[in-house]
Amino acid sequence: MNRGTGSLDLLIAGGGPAGLATALYAARAGLDAVVAEPRPAPVDKACGEGLMPGAVRALTALGIELPGHHLSGIRYVQDGSRADAAFRRGPGLGVRRTDLHAALHRAVLEAGVPVLPLAVGDVRQDGTGVTLPGTGLRARWLVAADGLHSPVRRRLGLDLSARTAAAPRYGLRRHYAVPPWSSRVEVHWGSHAEAYVTPLGPGLVGVALLTARRGAYADQLRDFPCLAARLPAEAAVTAVRGAGPLRQGARTRVHGRVLLVGDAAGYVDALTGEGVLLALAGAEVLVRNVCRGTPERYEADWRRATRRHRLLTDLLLRARRQPALAHRITPAAARLPALFTAAVNALA
Repeated sequence: MNRGTGSLDLLIAGGGPAGLATALYAARAGLDAVVAEPRPAPVDKACGEGLMPGAVRALTALGIELPGHHLSGIRYVQDGSRADAAFRRGPGLGVRRTDLHAALHRAVLEAGVPVLPLAVGDVRQDGTGVTLPGTGLRARWLVAADGLHSPVRRRLGLDLSARTAAAPRYGLRRHYAVPPWSSRVEVHWGSHAEAYVTPLGPGLVGVALLTARRGAYADQLRDFPCLAARLPAEAAVTAVRGAGPLRQGARTRVHGRVLLVGDAAGYVDALTGEGVLLALAGAEVLVRNVCRGTPERYEADWRRATRRHRLLTDLLLRARRQPALAHRITPAAARLPALFTAAVNALA
């Protein structure tokens, strides 16, 4: 294969779940792709590590088998109130981010897609393709799958400032060697933050905090005394990882010969925890449109595929920011269990 003569269909910038899923869908469609990722696999990041049933089904369809802990639903906990919603279409899966990344990376290599230790810098595009100067790489399309703070998106001037006066939100994650006490992802609602507890194995849970306040992880965890009592400091087995600001916008998902996917395509918040499912959905519709020769339709298809998630996440986030509503979220879910279950399954 001569990759110096424009034979590539897709040059994928970024080897996270979005980029690797794009490569797998491309390989299945008969497209010639290369992934550019300077970091060795597996790559860890701050992540809730709970795959919802839709993500599990999509990964299974791609031939990805993962270790982990079956998840039966979502539980909200707040000021003594509790609301439970069971998944209706199969279980979710609590899985370490490194295990997810390793499995996707292995599947991409087995599919014959090279993963090159390159960082995508300057990009030159014309009417028929894109070129990476100094690499000899040229492709019909560049896929920007380079994450929340996408360098490609920034270099192309596609960053869209968040239109909100609210403080930016950040994610912090740590693992504890304690047995899971539930088969559900628990979302603990505090006065200034949310804590997500995800079962990952017989003796391991991941605890992610989403917050607009700056401060040490241990200090913020103390805002959840009942939860903190289950998580002794000596049980912590990983360092704290952080990510943010979480809300990121893109002016468009299609810019000439560049297509944006995953977090690079825009991100609302981790509040409803479906980043991986959205990455998979975006990758699938991107490849479908490239195969059809309808890249101009990708923007509309991406919006359609992610609309429900974006709207529900934004509504929940707006309620979270209203003092009069924030403390009523879980009690309302407990009083309206059918509606809560329907909302969870609409996202899951």
